[in-house]
Amino acid sequence: MTDTFTVAGQDFLRDGVAHQIISGAVHYFRVPRALWEDRLRRLLAMGANAVETYVAWNFHAPHAGTGPDFTGNADLGAYIDLAGDLGLDVIVRPGPYICAEWDLGGFPSWLLTDDAAAGALRTSDPAYLAHVDEWFDALIPIIAERQLSRGGPVIAVQAENEYGSYGNDAAYLRAMADGLRARGIDVLLFTSDGPEPLMLAGGTVPGLLATANFGSRQAEAFAELARARPDQPGMCMEFWNGWFDHWGVEHHTRSAESAAAELAGMLADGRSVNFYMAHGGTNFGVWAGANCHDGQAGAGPRFEPTVTSYDYDAPIAEDGTLTPKFEAFRDVIAAHTGRTPPAPPPAPARLAPRTVEVQSCLDLGAVLDGVPRVLAPTPRSFERLGLHHGVVRYVTTVPGPMPAADLHLDGLADLATVVVNSRLVGRLGRTQADPGYGPAGDGLRVELDQPVNTVEITVTSLGRVNFGRHLRDSKGLQAVRLAHQHLFSWTHAGLDLTTLPELDWTARASSAVGVSGGLHRAVLDLTEQDVGDAHLALPGWHHGHVFLNGCNLGRYWNPAGPQRTLYAPAPLWRAGANELVIAELTLPVDAPGGPIEIWDRPDLG
Repeated sequence: MTDTFTVAGQDFLRDGVAHQIISGAVHYFRVPRALWEDRLRRLLAMGANAVETYVAWNFHAPHAGTGPDFTGNADLGAYIDLAGDLGLDVIVRPGPYICAEWDLGGFPSWLLTDDAAAGALRTSDPAYLAHVDEWFDALIPIIAERQLSRGGPVIAVQAENEYGSYGNDAAYLRAMADGLRARGIDVLLFTSDGPEPLMLAGGTVPGLLATANFGSRQAEAFAELARARPDQPGMCMEFWNGWFDHWGVEHHTRSAESAAAELAGMLADGRSVNFYMAHGGTNFGVWAGANCHDGQAGAGPRFEPTVTSYDYDAPIAEDGTLTPKFEAFRDVIAAHTGRTPPAPPPAPARLAPRTVEVQSCLDLGAVLDGVPRVLAPTPRSFERLGLHHGVVRYVTTVPGPMPAADLHLDGLADLATVVVNSRLVGRLGRTQADPGYGPAGDGLRVELDQPVNTVEITVTSLGRVNFGRHLRDSKGLQAVRLAHQHLFSWTHAGLDLTTLPELDWTARASSAVGVSGGLHRAVLDLTEQDVGDAHLALPGWHHGHVFLNGCNLGRYWNPAGPQRTLYAPAPLWRAGANELVIAELTLPVDAPGGPIEIWDRPDLG
């Protein structure tokens, strides 16, 4: 007999009996597959009966024309099956937009190369919907075949995500719901929005369960939800028991007592809840997004890229550590349900502290000299060059000599290093998280004292905006001006850092300048007994990415903070030689920052 999960008035019913959902968000794409079971068992040990996950479109299809990948760390079906085998119900939020502090809110960056679709994201425009339909044709069957109605663990699926915070295209939301139904989703459909009249009006769909997202004042939030939907169960789909961090901003924490009190109130009032996050995990690689807020009048938008760690001050920490918040939530849930949850898995093994010396380095400029070049009249974006994230060097020439003038980088969405005639002119950045970069809107005074002057602009990408009206966030440059004159005829050389490029470590740097950074290699030999979780610190290094055995651990940014270490989970290490590559994107090649430090604890600021 197939289990059932239905709604009757203000109750959820599981097999006809009133049921309270106690769920936690654990995103499969933020956790190495080898650790999925460990993290889900910790969720069970907190007392949860369900797990919730978003689906990140770009994680499965980072580059155009390759088709979505559902293998390895991207095996969504295996994740859902595992959760079900462990006894957890599953709530899936497939987007196509997810926010989640994830690059471009989950949209693949190549979507920005379709001008018609990019200009109509999250609307009922056919150009955009055509891409969503193609994606859903591949994705939704994986979820549909694992629904409760077919003997699987999936009890509910979300239509879009927090749409009321963005728009009010009712036809679009209906298309999302109808598209899920047409592809076989027959379990409960729902929406989630902030508990405000405008958000609930724009984001809900007649006939679909409406849920609310908030972190405090739960009684007020549910009262607002009840005014919009009086005859339905009350559920907080995102209980913000912690928060995420931006580079250059202090680390966020919330007391266990405060969060537990809100939880106790919700459960006592018969509400259902999904912890956001139960376990945050990590924005490995280039996947961290950004926010862009409108500042004071005349100040322009304030761009804030998200850090690598998605610890979120959650009850289960980034490395699986059980925090005081975990214990407080476990106690509240046990007292409310009268059930003693299972014991958690043992604490993970840790790699003993040590230092690792850098053994070889390559000039980034020399590496870029070896990649295919693209010629174009105007500067091309990363997306137009087929790059997801990484580094692009833009080069042009200007006749001279001529008087000094101001060079302007229009549309700089990232960080840029400017070199004229092999001399460092300066660095500009869209964010003020790093004092080493001047504001992107400023000009740089350049000397053009040669008959032919070479202008090199090396741009390092930051996370794409994942929320709000600045969502269409292209990387790179739009135009370059010398005083009032646009500069044309550009040569582009790009390096995608989504994965580690092939590098020849037998060749040293060929450039004497090295002002755009370099790639640095170290090797650490370990025994089977040595292998465990580690946290890498890079004192003296400035800004870039770290690769462990070819896996991008994420961005480090020491002058910005607050994060000071990168999580290097045990499954990424191995017995024998382990290769560490630092892609330092600011320091000169001849000035590496010193040894890599391995810690047995994190420093998130």
